[in-house]
Amino acid sequence: MTSDTATGAVVLVGCGRLGSAILEGWLTTSTVAPADLIILTPSSKPAADQAQRQGASINPDLSELARSRVVVLAVKPAMWRAALEPLLPHLAPDALIVSVMAGVKSADIASLSARTVARVMPTTAVAQASGVAALWSSDAIAADAARTLFAPLADVVDLEAEDQMDAATAVAGSAPAFIYAFVAALAQAGTGQGLSEEAATRLARGALKSAGSGAGTGEALDILIARIASPGGTTRAGLDAMAEDGGLTRAAEAAVNAAVERARSL
Repeated sequence: MTSDTATGAVVLVGCGRLGSAILEGWLTTSTVAPADLIILTPSSKPAADQAQRQGASINPDLSELARSRVVVLAVKPAMWRAALEPLLPHLAPDALIVSVMAGVKSADIASLSARTVARVMPTTAVAQASGVAALWSSDAIAADAARTLFAPLADVVDLEAEDQMDAATAVAGSAPAFIYAFVAALAQAGTGQGLSEEAATRLARGALKSAGSGAGTGEALDILIARIASPGGTTRAGLDAMAEDGGLTRAAEAAVNAAVERARSL
């Protein structure tokens, strides 16, 4: 880790699905040494238990927070004030805050905490160090600290403005679920064409893995599509059917717009 976070502890507040994924990624990549981890969680979590066995502190006395340098807020958005406020008198004066919460503005966190804030929206694939994460901060030091924590786990995408974070949440943070739902629909369509449920599910999941491998090359998406969809072939017929009357675009826009609206209402 860089000097921004190497001289103190990283405090993870919340160890739900996303918090656990982040923690697993840190442990897998050795991004944060377990001895430098303080985890605050109201209930036992497998990832936290694993970290504790490796030397992390779980729910220690609040005086331990004096060695904090970065506080990662990974609680439900509706709970962030109640989770953060009791910690503030115990944090190091120069501790930075990194929020991975959807819909919570950095100005609100900074106003309550009187500290510098960075916002990150990662996907849960950070657990396998193969995620993607949107990053924004008005402060270069906070941005660098957040990047240090997440670059080993994800492709970090810097945003130009904070108001882009809700869209980034929909396009990246929520989109894996949208993609899984589409793959499940493909499997169901396969059963409609005579495949067994097991065969259709395995084939659809395998297709998802194949698509992920292609995406990992970094090539343009239209090139990846063209490599599979030869003119007049079966893939092109399917793509044309999905695009008919703008159906595919409408479905994607509906999903992203709904997720953005929900983020703004949190």
